Amino acid sequence: MFPIETYVQRRKGLREKLDSGIILFLGNEDSSMNYKANIYPFHQDASFLYYFGLEEPSLAAIIDIDNEQEMVFGDNLTVNDLVFTGPVPTISERSQACGITNTDNLAKLAEILMEAKDKQRNIHYIPQFRPENMITIQRLLGIDADQVNDHVSVPLIKAIISQRMYKTDIEIQEIEKALDISYEMHTLAMKLSKPGMYEYEVTGQLEGLAYAHNTRTTFPLIFSVHGEILHNPTHLNMMKDGDWVVHDSGVESPNHYCSDISRTFPVNGKFSPRQRDLYTIALNSQLKAIEMCQPGIIFRDVHKEAARVILSGLKDLGIIKGEVDDALAADAHTLFFPCGTGHNMGLDIHDMENLGEQYIGYNEQVKRSDRFGWCSLRMGRALEPGFVMTVEPGIYFIPQLMDMWEADNKCTDFINYDKLKSFRDAGGMRAEDDVLITADGYKVLGKPIPKTIDEIETVCGS
Repeated sequence: MFPIETYVQRRKGLREKLDSGIILFLGNEDSSMNYKANIYPFHQDASFLYYFGLEEPSLAAIIDIDNEQEMVFGDNLTVNDLVFTGPVPTISERSQACGITNTDNLAKLAEILMEAKDKQRNIHYIPQFRPENMITIQRLLGIDADQVNDHVSVPLIKAIISQRMYKTDIEIQEIEKALDISYEMHTLAMKLSKPGMYEYEVTGQLEGLAYAHNTRTTFPLIFSVHGEILHNPTHLNMMKDGDWVVHDSGVESPNHYCSDISRTFPVNGKFSPRQRDLYTIALNSQLKAIEMCQPGIIFRDVHKEAARVILSGLKDLGIIKGEVDDALAADAHTLFFPCGTGHNMGLDIHDMENLGEQYIGYNEQVKRSDRFGWCSLRMGRALEPGFVMTVEPGIYFIPQLMDMWEADNKCTDFINYDKLKSFRDAGGMRAEDDVLITADGYKVLGKPIPKTIDEIETVCGS
């Protein structure tokens, strides 16, 4: 946990952003795999962590704005529980670490909220993504579980975003701790991978490396010779000579801040001429996007410029024809780049995405597009100092999408489908880094992870 004052000041700042009422925070519950006692590794709700820092399951908390009171609720373990867990601090003892001295059991929470409802006090809560918490709100507030997220507090959502969007020095330090491990994971992957190995032989060691640092990956690790499948969840392919791998992974720091890094490298350690051409385009796109990350720059414009670089490079290879600006205006790039350039990052790998991307990545000045490709851009608004963004444009040759576009005669003025046929097996490629927006520019966080062709080939051959 951070020092007590960190949580005290965060909660104080939140109270000051809302006029009245009670703020309700639900921590996460344990989730069972196949029967109640066999549980998945626990992961606390990020907003609960941000304001209270308590990592245990089955906790809740309130901030009473009008009475300036704060309470944590939870049921202490019974003797039967302690047989399996060993000595565990009480709810009161744990809560003191975040500056909370007023605690009670969960039955008291229900009583307090019922009284607040009877007095028609405003009860603020954020969107829920776990079914068990939706059921809890149904029980506490009398709202049907399937309608819980129809009654969330938009003022609370905006207040939380206005705090969590801007990373402080101690938060940046946490992200960089995670990035130290990401460096080890990515360089290890480059050294381990060889033709004839299965993907899972590498991913098993990468997961083990995370556990050896007393942490875990922040999302299911992506490691695949089929990089054109953007979130490929499987690791069953044998890596062959001539293949290249997209490795996208992240880990958590001791205080649960995330890293998120992608690299693409050849299995045999040497880029083929075609791989060199394509990777150079993808890397140039990413470098241009990072260069544009400045305060006041609209991130949608960063995405647009990354797409322009990709189209220009593909034109040099004969895949794109005509004027690049015209091809961009026609969304020809979305055949090869159907996703976004980046997203916010912090306690969540897609930071605060459960609060609603319309509040995080967009605002009154920048509205989300519904066009293919553009609709997948999670962040579109102007960048500000303190934002931490992933920057990860990529190129993806997706055979099914290529066939659909050609059958529909889509963008035939700009796409050379005959030439494209020779790239059906090219796969996907991207480089991704975590970037802090500073007062006068940007900073790529963490120790530099090999990214140029020469750097990657050197590590692969070591």
